[in-house]
Amino acid sequence: MTAPAGAPPPDDPVLSEALAWYAHARAVFSGGNEVQLLRGGDALFPAMIEAIGQALHEVWLATYIYGDDSAAQAVSTALVAAARRGVRVRVVVDGFGSLHALAALREQIEPAGVALAVFRPTQRWWSWLQPGQLRRLHQKLCVVDGQVGFVGGINVLDDRHDLNHGWSDAPRLDYAVRVRGAVVGPIEQTARAMWTRAAFGRDWRDEVREIARSSQPMARARRLLRRLRIAVRRGSPVGFGAGALQPVRAAFVVRDNLSQRRSIERSYIDALRRAQHRIDIVSAYFYPGFEFRRALLGAARRGVRVRLLLQGKADYRFAALAAQALYDELLAHGVAVFEYTPAFLHAKVALVDQRWATVGSSNIDPLSLLVNLEANVIVEDRGFAASLSRELDRDFAVAREITAPVPVAGWRRWLRRGFVSWVARLYLRAAGASGRY
Repeated sequence: MTAPAGAPPPDDPVLSEALAWYAHARAVFSGGNEVQLLRGGDALFPAMIEAIGQALHEVWLATYIYGDDSAAQAVSTALVAAARRGVRVRVVVDGFGSLHALAALREQIEPAGVALAVFRPTQRWWSWLQPGQLRRLHQKLCVVDGQVGFVGGINVLDDRHDLNHGWSDAPRLDYAVRVRGAVVGPIEQTARAMWTRAAFGRDWRDEVREIARSSQPMARARRLLRRLRIAVRRGSPVGFGAGALQPVRAAFVVRDNLSQRRSIERSYIDALRRAQHRIDIVSAYFYPGFEFRRALLGAARRGVRVRLLLQGKADYRFAALAAQALYDELLAHGVAVFEYTPAFLHAKVALVDQRWATVGSSNIDPLSLLVNLEANVIVEDRGFAASLSRELDRDFAVAREITAPVPVAGWRRWLRRGFVSWVARLYLRAAGASGRY
């Protein structure tokens, strides 16, 4: 893997050893972490607000959707209170996902000193003519004082509020984790980098002016570039040796457009290939690529129990059609397919063999695996796996099992699958994604 163009050389002594995780194509685990599973915003937001309320130095928050309902306003109130007592608070939101509430958010948090950055704004129609506009910030991260972090699939939005379908009585199914320990470091570095990338266009002139005035302009330019790219380093990450690992083992993995293009996908595929007994995958949008499908079907063929929990109430019709186009193939190879019907499903979690689990923002579809900026936590711990297993068993118990796909004439079925594949390839090409899927 070649370092990004313009990056500092790999042996630059200024580079922090703590950033070395980013140079690795696969997950880098640390030990001694604490990981707690959180079900839905009803569990996440009180925990996040409590942590922000105890902040002494810094709060970083990154999200795709920042809403304008009571749940989002409660988070905003906590951020404002932190900023007013002198805590440095930085929030970055996606310019498309949070467009509807952006004006209200600015009005609520910026006067109190909360710094808000918008990742790839879309207020003007010509914004979509800029390169990379289809690549959105889909991560959901929050880090307080570098000590506690939150990662998952939950936007800053009430569980019962859907931007397209309005309010419902039942909360959508979603998960996040609260983490402490060494794994918080990479989460904070990523949140910082996302904020800096989003804010860079606004303060570009100031940065260039300061670089030009500096007595060491090259060193300052390198520091700025490192903030944008998270890290560029070779070698083994210091402090992550196998002998030093203690429970809970956890790793933070991202999907971006620099050094970590397919890290989340590789982590999934590696786990599927090692599976011996059980695979449970919950994904709001499911349309995996060739290698992922081969690993999943291979596990089912060698006797692993494979269960998928997908949307039963579709929020986007085409996304549901894409998943259903694969039902024939999945069922024929012994994969059990369930659709979650009590409410909307937004979760992105997986469990393999009661020892490997992941919770994050990445769906199993082309947008998440090849286009958007995503973030997951991977946990190798039997205790955490047991807690996730209990929750997933509840979810599968109330879902509808698909024993046979909706009857469709043979040629129509293949036509539908071909159409979905064509649309996916067209979108990936427009987004500038490369490589086989």
